[in-house]
Amino acid sequence: MDIALYIKAIILGIVEGLTEFLPVSSTGHLIIFQNLIDFSTHSDFANMFAMVIQLGAILAVVVVYWQKIWESIVHLLPTKSRPLEKTGLYFWLMILISCVPAAAIGIPFDDLIEAKLFNPLVVACALFIGGFWILYAESKVRCNHTTTLDDTYITPKMALIVGLFQVLSIVPGMSRSASTIIGGWFAGFSTVAGAEYSFFLAIPVMFGQALLNILDAQGCLSSTEWIALGIGFLVSFMVALAVIGSFIAYLQKKPMKVFAIYRIIFAFVVLGCGVVGLF
Repeated sequence: MDIALYIKAIILGIVEGLTEFLPVSSTGHLIIFQNLIDFSTHSDFANMFAMVIQLGAILAVVVVYWQKIWESIVHLLPTKSRPLEKTGLYFWLMILISCVPAAAIGIPFDDLIEAKLFNPLVVACALFIGGFWILYAESKVRCNHTTTLDDTYITPKMALIVGLFQVLSIVPGMSRSASTIIGGWFAGFSTVAGAEYSFFLAIPVMFGQALLNILDAQGCLSSTEWIALGIGFLVSFMVALAVIGSFIAYLQKKPMKVFAIYRIIFAFVVLGCGVVGLF
């Protein structure tokens, strides 16, 4: 039994659950904390661990928004009384359109991106730039209406705009949540609707990536590593479950600049850690 590994799994699960849906980059935070607690030395296991605990956070979305997901399944196809635009098929088609741009770039260049960009310096720079990007976008293009995703009619153009902005999140530290919410502002989403749409965008992507990682790892992990995966997954799920509702409630009343300021400060902290040799 490796108690140290389990403690690291708990720490990283908390970090993932807290940051997955906030516009601060969960991937960037995982890279930083994996380096700080010397978890990245586990190499391939560390990469799979990060993917699986992200799946735990995404599962929290499924739980919180299960009613909408179920309704999209029940009303999947159009009927005489339900036009295509009101069906689950149409909704998930919009999600698919939004996923295409990032997938077209991320899948072919996944190994190159991981080799060149997954390091604390890139994360710090992306956090810093992304912080000012949030401040600018919020002051110039934020939609001030308070509609939810249920009240929003999504056009293919809106879905594509969000998808193009999601490409920015390929760079660790930029944040998928921040990129898609800002993309939502440009497309005409309210902040809350953009955040909820961002949640749903993560479901097919993260489930697919995590499943592939788990299948590839069959027979390659020790029992200790499987336990660590389970701990990280469960902790991430529980923390994310608490965060989602609080984040949406916050966005209904307050601006995102607090997250931008946090990103900028944390970027300097990361750079400082690098200077003193913690990375």
